[in-house]
Parts: sequence; C-alpha cells; structure tokens
Amino acid sequence: MTIHKDFPAIEPPVAAEHPEADTRHGITRVDEYAWMRAENWQEVFRDPSTLDDKIRNHLLAENEYQTAMMADTQGLQATLFAEMKGRIKEDDSSVPMKDGPFAYGTAYRTGGEQPRFFRTPREGGVEELLLDGDHEAEGKAYFRLGGTDHASDHSRLIWSFDDKGSEFYTLKVRDLSSGADIGDIITDTGGSGTWADGDKGFFYTRLDENHRPSKAFYHVLGTDPAQDRLVYEETDPGFFMSVGGTRRNDWIVLSINDHETTEYRLIPADQPHAEPRIVAARESGLQYELEEGGDIFFVLTNADGAKDFKIATVSASDPSRENWTDLVPHEPGRLILSIMGFARHLVRLERKDGIPRIVIRERETGEEHAIAFDEEAYSLGLSGSYEYDTDVIRFSYSSMTTPAQVFDYDMRTRERTLLKTQEVPSGHDASNYVTRRLMAPAHDGELVPISLIHRRDLELNGQAPCLLYGYGSYGISIPASFNTNLLSLVDRGFVYAIAHIRGGKDKGYGWYEDGKRQKKANTFHDFISAARRLVEHGYTSHDRIVAQGGSAGGMLMGAVANMAPQSFGGVIAEVPFVDVLTTMLDASLPLTPPEWPEWGNPIASESDYNIIASYSPYDNVDALDYPPILAVAGLTDPRVTYWEPAKWVARLRARKRGTNPVLFKIHMDSGHAGASGRFSRLEEIAYSYAFAIKVAGRHAKTGA
Repeated sequence: MTIHKDFPAIEPPVAAEHPEADTRHGITRVDEYAWMRAENWQEVFRDPSTLDDKIRNHLLAENEYQTAMMADTQGLQATLFAEMKGRIKEDDSSVPMKDGPFAYGTAYRTGGEQPRFFRTPREGGVEELLLDGDHEAEGKAYFRLGGTDHASDHSRLIWSFDDKGSEFYTLKVRDLSSGADIGDIITDTGGSGTWADGDKGFFYTRLDENHRPSKAFYHVLGTDPAQDRLVYEETDPGFFMSVGGTRRNDWIVLSINDHETTEYRLIPADQPHAEPRIVAARESGLQYELEEGGDIFFVLTNADGAKDFKIATVSASDPSRENWTDLVPHEPGRLILSIMGFARHLVRLERKDGIPRIVIRERETGEEHAIAFDEEAYSLGLSGSYEYDTDVIRFSYSSMTTPAQVFDYDMRTRERTLLKTQEVPSGHDASNYVTRRLMAPAHDGELVPISLIHRRDLELNGQAPCLLYGYGSYGISIPASFNTNLLSLVDRGFVYAIAHIRGGKDKGYGWYEDGKRQKKANTFHDFISAARRLVEHGYTSHDRIVAQGGSAGGMLMGAVANMAPQSFGGVIAEVPFVDVLTTMLDASLPLTPPEWPEWGNPIASESDYNIIASYSPYDNVDALDYPPILAVAGLTDPRVTYWEPAKWVARLRARKRGTNPVLFKIHMDSGHAGASGRFSRLEEIAYSYAFAIKVAGRHAKTGA
C-alpha cells in the first residue's frame, strides 16, 4: 500500500469510547460509539438545533479536521467547480410538455440554484411563471422543491418543499390566476399530491413519527387539514405507500410495496369518498404495476414465474388477479422495466443483453416495432406524456460521449423529432473521447460489465488514475449516460468507469437476485473483479484506483475496503450505509422494516444476522492498511442516519494500521441528497473530485 504523504500531519478527532453490549441469538457485539446516535433523532430531523452538544461538537471537530487536511486543494476545488459550472447552460430550460391548452416546463435563470416552473400556450408563446424556486428558497440554508401537480382545469397547482433536508415535505396550493398560495397548507407529507373530483380536492400521504408514509388522506379545498378524511392506513411498517393518478383523471391509485411485494388499491377519481378497492392482495414476491388503457388496465408483473416480467391486460371494472390475461409473454433475459398506455398504443422500456430498448405496440393489430439507435452502449429514458389520447411520446437518449438528446416520437408515422440537445457552453468534442465496454470475470465465473470513458489520446500503459463507481443494490442499474462533471477528471487523464455489478438489474432480474440477502457478497466480489480487470487491461494500477459509491453504494465502499484494501488507492463513500447490522436490528428507524426483504431480518433470523454480520462494514473494520478514505454525510438524512458514517470513521481510525487518513465531511444543514441547489451541489462534487485527484491524481495531468 502506498502511503500518501500529501496530507498534512494533523491529528484527527478522537471519539470517546463508551462500550455498549448487544446480544442477539446468543451472539454479543460491543459498540463503543453507540453514543453518537442522538436519543431525540426524530426531533433532530425536524430541528437540527436540538442535537446534543456533545455530538454536535464532535461532528464540528470532524469538519474542522477535513477542512484542514484538504486545505491545499481549495484552489483545485474552485477550478473544478468553475469547469463544471461552465459546462452547464445556466439559463437552461426543459422542452415544455403539452397538456390541453398549455405546455408545462421547468427552467433556470442565470445564476439561479432552484428550478422555475412555467407554462406557455400549447403551440408556444409567452411564458407564464407559475413557481419560482429561487424566490421560495430565499433565507433558507436548505431548500428543495418536491412534486407538483396542476389541476385538470389548469386553475391551480399543488406544490411542495422540504427546508430541512429531512424529507418532511410541506404541501401548498397555488391559485394560478393570482399567483398566490391559498390557505391549504399541509405539513409532514411524502412530497406530492394528486387532484381528484373535478379539482375540488386532492389525495396525499402523510409521514408518521418514524418517517414512513403510512396514511393516505383526501383533502377538500378550503377545509381544515385536521379534518381530512383518512382514506387508507398501512399498518405493516415493512411497506411504503404512495398515491398517484392516471392521465385520463379517472382513477386514484394507491401503490403499497416493499422491495419484492406489491399491492394496488383503486378509487374512482370522481368518487373520492369511496373505499379503496384492492386489485391483487399482497403475496410475498408478487410484483405488479398498473397502467391505464381506457376500459382496461395493462399489468406489468412477475406473476406465474415471469422473473423478467410480462404484460397482461384486465378489465378496469374488475381488475382482480384471476382476470389477468397475458398480452406480452415472459421472455427470459428480456427485462421489461416500465410501460405506458395510450389510446392506440402500448409502450414498453426493456433491457436485453444490457442494452435498453423502447418498443411500440399497436393496440388494434398487435404489431410491434423498436426505436433504433446506432451506438453500441447508451442510456434511454421514457418521458411519456401528460396526455392519453395522443400518438406522440417523448424520450431521452445519451451515451458516455454523447450529450443528452430529447426527442418526440410519432408512434403512428414512426417519425422522430429532435427537440433539444444538451448544450455544453464551454464546448464538447465527442471525438476527443473513447467509450468502452469490458467484461470482468467474477470469482464464480460470471461476467461483470464495465462501462468506461477516457480521452482518446490517453496512453494505456497502466499509469492512468481511475475513478471506479459502483452501487449494486435494490435492482438499480447505473446507466452509461452522459455526465459533464466527470469530464473534469477525464480531461486530467483519468479513466472513469462504472462497474455494473450484481444487485442491479443490468443483466436481468436474476442479476439482482444474485446480489441480495444471502448472495450479497457477490456484489462486493464483482466490484473487486472490475478493479482487477481494469488493471489487467492496462487502464490503471491498483494504487491509482479511487472507488466511489453513495448510500447502499457507500456500503459497497466499506465492504470492499475491508475485503481488498490493497486493490484501491482511495475510497469515497457518500452517505454510506455502513452500519448495516445495527440498523437492520432497529425496527424504529424509517427504512428498516421495508429493507428486510433486501438485506434480511436479523431480528427474526439468526441466519440473516450472521450473513449481514459477515459483511457489514462497521462490524468488519480490522487492523488493516486501508487506503485514504473520505466519508460524506448529512445531519438530517432519514435514509442513512449521520451516526453510521460517524461511528465508522471513528472505528477505522482506532483500529487501522498505517498512516493513511480517514476524513469525514458532514453537512450540518442537509440530508441524504446533499446540497439542494444545482451549483452548491457542484461544490460537493468538486470536493470529492479534489480528494480523488489528491490521492490518485498525482499521476494525472494538472490541467484540462
């Protein structure tokens, strides 16, 4: 392990040790840093000023330490920030999406941090400002806009915001004729509302004290929210709930799910006081999604062993499971990701052999065609439509070298119209870059895809620094899409690579199943195998690879640091889920019960306990020669609580060998997503990139 001497000889904070023992299944663990969890953590999420002074002072000391250790990168951070900001069109706007007499869109003003919501006449014209995020954020240390929903008669707008970072959203209703918010204000919501009953009221979810959306309500405009009708209460803490609507405004849809089981309940939108009607009762492992189709529903489901999903149809008058009829059969290896129903077409986004496709099906004839693309590896996204009776859909396309493009596509004529290409004001020449797809043999013979980008003039002699990114949980796939920020590394001679490891769905649903619960170790082995493959192919060397991941990807960072510290020259763990066992043993935490299908339930199962204990990063810190490590967290994060990385950093420093530093940066006024503004977020990325350059980029070019 190379000892990095670029850091000053400053002593880090030393956390006090107050050992607390916990015994489960006859196994005792001792946690010397359990005191870092505030007893009033729910209150801290709502009001950070209530944090205990002992904990606050320790966190502030951590921030002082990391600031001093990274002081020599201040100029580099400023340069990186300027570069990344220079690649953003400051007054950028979306292509407005049509809905009736209007088209709705978002835009930023030059220098603005927050989006502005606007509308124009349907075929274009003068913009009407509906909501100014910069104005709403004035005077707030943190501010993030949530969901919006305009009424079907276009007279009002539901909008929401979070001003703590704790994801307790406040809902408001704006009168679009006057631009003023009316008196309907609802706190502690999940962040969105859905209009119903001719826009006389709306549905929403409210979070309980443990930050779970356990109740759905109906609010009538002009009434006291305290009198809102409780529509449905989910009593199982293992399930989350959301509420939405259909484009025809005929149904209110309650979606209830954990990570492997789904249940839908329906309410006619013009009968908001009706009891929700269940579609298919929850059955462990059964997943389905409903999509409107007029007098039918389309059902995307894994029922009957359809691991990679199939599409069925069912009458809207009786959508019970026994009435489902297969329309698009299951095809192993072709993962259907999502569907959208229209008056004359059914659209599906699917992935086969790791490549996404958009397939259009004519409802009357059953004829199908796919939208064709030229590049070998790319990213696709369905933007859909506000409207149901239309032949036009919208989608986005990009690759690691091709800036994002937005298209309208006529499903009848098959005509593709380019609406917008992402502008890079500082310039971008795709011919200067090369993107590649490698396959890394894993420990068990599986082949792990790697997407990478580097400058065309880079000499592949094993000397280049590399940032290797990974996630690998919840079935989330990381797309090989265009990202202007990473060019600040690539232009300095870095190779930027994404490891498409198990735990995601990059190679189908089985790829996800092979990276969860008892097979979770495959995720970590895959990432290590990807690092080795990059070295074998001459892209880099192990002491020049900086591993990066966030949230569950931060857990990945902690695990691979324990398993193969010699394989990496540095580790960046952002909002890292590193105290997995302790968190999964605490049913009071916001995400714990819903997470048991993903990780296992160590409370009920000794086997699950032992599996999690075998890889949980905090529990496996040892006397190893770790590379330099950077952990980043947010005080009000309800998803990965601040004390997880705080404890991990303290234990790493106490137990590790060698002199490589462990840094901890904690945002005292934000949560899981970090800074809320688009430019303040760039400052955070510049900080992480500066760390990567500091520990591995000594081998890189100093300029762009």
